[in-house]
Amino acid sequence: MRVWPGRPYPLGATWDGIGVNFALFSANAQAVELCLFRDEGDIEEAAKIQLIERTDQVWHCYLPDARPGQYYGYRVHGPYEPHAGLRFNPSKLLIDPYAKAITGAIQWSNDLFAYKVGDTLDDRELDTDNSAGGVPKSVVIDSAFTWGDDAPLNVPYNRTVIYECHVKGMTMRHPDVPAELRGTYLGLCSDPMVEYFQSLGVTALELLPVHQFVVDRHLAERGLTNYWGYNTIGFFAPDVRYATRGLGNQVYEFKTMVKTLHQAGLEVILDVVYNHTGEGNHLGPTLSLKGIDNAAYYRLEHENPRFYTDFTGTGNSLNMQHPRTIQLVMDSLRYWVDEMHVDGFRFDLAPVLARELYDVDKFSAFFDIMQQDPTLARIKLIAEPWDVGPGGYQVGNFPVRWTEWNGKYRDAVRKFWRGDAGEVSEMASRLAGSSDIFSGSDRGVYASINFITAHDGYTMRDLVSYEQKHNEANGENNQDGHNDNLSRNWGVEGETDDPKIIGLRYRLMRSFLATLTFSQGVPMLAHGDELARTQGGNNNAYAQDNEITWVDWNLTEEQQKLNAFVRKLLAVRQAHPVLRRRHFFRGAPVSGSDQKDVSWIRPDGKEFTDVDWRNPEARALGMLIDGAATDEVDERGHAVSGDTLLLVLNAGDTPVSFTLPAVPGEAKIWVTMVDTARDEVAVVKGKAVKVEAHALVLMRYGSDRRGLPLEEPRREPLSVVEKHTL
Repeated sequence: MRVWPGRPYPLGATWDGIGVNFALFSANAQAVELCLFRDEGDIEEAAKIQLIERTDQVWHCYLPDARPGQYYGYRVHGPYEPHAGLRFNPSKLLIDPYAKAITGAIQWSNDLFAYKVGDTLDDRELDTDNSAGGVPKSVVIDSAFTWGDDAPLNVPYNRTVIYECHVKGMTMRHPDVPAELRGTYLGLCSDPMVEYFQSLGVTALELLPVHQFVVDRHLAERGLTNYWGYNTIGFFAPDVRYATRGLGNQVYEFKTMVKTLHQAGLEVILDVVYNHTGEGNHLGPTLSLKGIDNAAYYRLEHENPRFYTDFTGTGNSLNMQHPRTIQLVMDSLRYWVDEMHVDGFRFDLAPVLARELYDVDKFSAFFDIMQQDPTLARIKLIAEPWDVGPGGYQVGNFPVRWTEWNGKYRDAVRKFWRGDAGEVSEMASRLAGSSDIFSGSDRGVYASINFITAHDGYTMRDLVSYEQKHNEANGENNQDGHNDNLSRNWGVEGETDDPKIIGLRYRLMRSFLATLTFSQGVPMLAHGDELARTQGGNNNAYAQDNEITWVDWNLTEEQQKLNAFVRKLLAVRQAHPVLRRRHFFRGAPVSGSDQKDVSWIRPDGKEFTDVDWRNPEARALGMLIDGAATDEVDERGHAVSGDTLLLVLNAGDTPVSFTLPAVPGEAKIWVTMVDTARDEVAVVKGKAVKVEAHALVLMRYGSDRRGLPLEEPRREPLSVVEKHTL
């Protein structure tokens, strides 16, 4: 095979229509070999090419005879000195960090470790067994794809409703998805799923990790897997396990999924894991970065570089102090936007990326680079704002343009509806968009990604059915997972046939979901919560790729009603602009109105006082939103007015008669649009409304030619301002 010098950029394997350029960064390597294979399972190379060219610490060559579909890997030579942070071992085949496709899962054996497994230390004796039989091969791809007129949807945050879901779990049990497509990218964009997402009313799918990931050895040997996928080994490669055919087709099928979802008006957000890799700690396997340049790519303990600084709880942390590691992350992000057309990212354990010397720093190099990058300027950036390191809880501390999973919102809503004392004040702050958390960073309401449940923890149904975790299926003696879930079982632990308990649980689920929908900020719904999905009390189902986690589409009548209820909630949100403001409330009258934009109302119809906010026995709260507080304008720049709304929450154990507040203006009517204790739309007669225990009521004040609003409110089209506002 002919070998030409090639170029040091771009990194990875790049097909240009004539041949393939290969480029690999390693500052500390003494030699690099490019290994070519005929088949994905081959142990011995068909060709081994010594890379002679080295430019700016990048080893490179150009093969004019190589073609897409070529399997390859690297062997990197250098000292094996763990005490100095160097872990080179040319016996270990290495995955290209820039590989656009990877053949499959690793096959576990002791050959994958650079040292002799069984030694008490990881540098006792070098292991010289060839690992190529167990390491998946990198694959050269042809990136050509017919995108047509596909373009970013740029759905503004105040219109965004996020649906967190798992590619496989959503479709594995769906009877209308073709069997050969279940569990795949193509299954997720099949007609039944697209129709479902559209009818539900969500606008964006936030996919659990789809980068190629590692299944930990201890899980594989127990017949389990890393279902969630938070163990990345390929930051550019869509995981082949979600493709129908593999062998490079995962790239084509992923692009097909994105294009199809875009055509349906659905954005695609990726949950990404740039804080660590699947190579584990100092005793972990050598699969990629560890053998390419351990000291450059990983954060090592300064006093003893044998060990990894671990801010993630997984054994290692990427070294975001090194420019090549930052380049790896940024190149990956740009690739997924430019080549794969995704609309945003949710960053797992995001504070890890912003740790400079040790502490989390919002002026870190990572944030600075992200801020100025033109490719990333048009997409959604969502942070999981905590890690396991010191000072890792950073909710509210991310810079402008970033949104954050609001863990304080989750906890406040759970405590309130559980009936905890003294939660009314906290609940009001969360309903209003958490300005106490986010306004100081000069961001708007969009900064708060509101959620009550997510992949990690209880499902919504389990939140109202279990007070103790039940993770026995994980094989860790129920020691894993959170112990403080802020849950309540409402009478009996787990499933029951008692109709009263079942009815109460469904009422609480409706109240949770209505609270999420009608809170200011961006709502995020965990997949299956709208169907009352259960995991049997497992609050850490990361290893369960089975019926425990897969959505069961065989629905009872109660589940079908809950699904219809959520569709109604989301339609109401989109139809009423005061429920999806772009700016925080000011607690003062808006232009053209004598009413404050938001008022907090007691059950007697009067406003809350300082004494009321401090009352630990208060369980009921009214939120009056003036119809003029829409912060939207029409094509001529004139303010758009909406209906005045009253949101009433009663977390107590007894019904509350809630006096309707006096609203200035000509006599109109109050209409109940949503009541989580009963499914009806009705005119409120009299001066008070009865709010049942553990229930939420949303009322609209205004005249209506039809007398009553539509049961399925129309979704209003985007205004001119919204079309030009992200």
